[in-house]
Amino acid sequence: MIKHLAAIAMLLIFCASITACSSNEETKTKAPEEDASQFVVLTDVVPDVILEIRYYSTYNFIGRRIPGYEEPIAMLTRQAADSLKKVSDDLIKQGYRLKIFDGYRPQKAVDYFMEWAKNVEDTLMKQYFYPELDKSVLVPQEYIAEKSGHTRGSTIDLTLFDMTLEKEVDMGCTYDYFGVASHPDVQPGQPIGAYKPITQQQYDNRMILQKAMTSHGFKPYDCEWWHFTLLDEPFPNTYFTFPIARKSLEN
Repeated sequence: MIKHLAAIAMLLIFCASITACSSNEETKTKAPEEDASQFVVLTDVVPDVILEIRYYSTYNFIGRRIPGYEEPIAMLTRQAADSLKKVSDDLIKQGYRLKIFDGYRPQKAVDYFMEWAKNVEDTLMKQYFYPELDKSVLVPQEYIAEKSGHTRGSTIDLTLFDMTLEKEVDMGCTYDYFGVASHPDVQPGQPIGAYKPITQQQYDNRMILQKAMTSHGFKPYDCEWWHFTLLDEPFPNTYFTFPIARKSLEN
């Protein structure tokens, strides 16, 4: 009887060992693009930001919720979030808060954008986001692309919220507007196609945001006033795939 119990105990230990090894092997073989261990939920680091996660809603250039956005939260790499905290602290002293439209973007969402772009008949939100352009030019002119800096985890889309006026700051055109009006260096009064020229105040507002971001290690994008990427981004060659959800940080 004792011998049988000892044999069973040894068998259980052996099985547990195999399970542990198997578990460790799974951890080791996890694809880099699936690993969210170096990411954070932005509001855990920068609690003062205002969120308007457009791709979780239907108010975006497609008009539907985008795959991969499972919660209305923003996620970033730890390094990008820490730098954005410094930006936020500076702007709060000036009477502003940051309003976030998008942070990390799963590759699934980017793929969805590309599929949408191929269907030139689907123009539900054209009048709001690309009234000057035929949808067929969005990919050739690189408004939509197969790869996005957002998917590397250190790019953020944002604007300013004026705490005195209690409203979003006027930047001259909406977030995700496809056209020259979105270029941050467009000068006040400069003709920009069918879109009305921006004013001096709108230009100055863009520069307030840009100065705050560049002062803390972010570089602007020359086609979108709202788009900034951490200069020293930790994953310059990795395009992540995990969904935007707190559960991604638990796996």
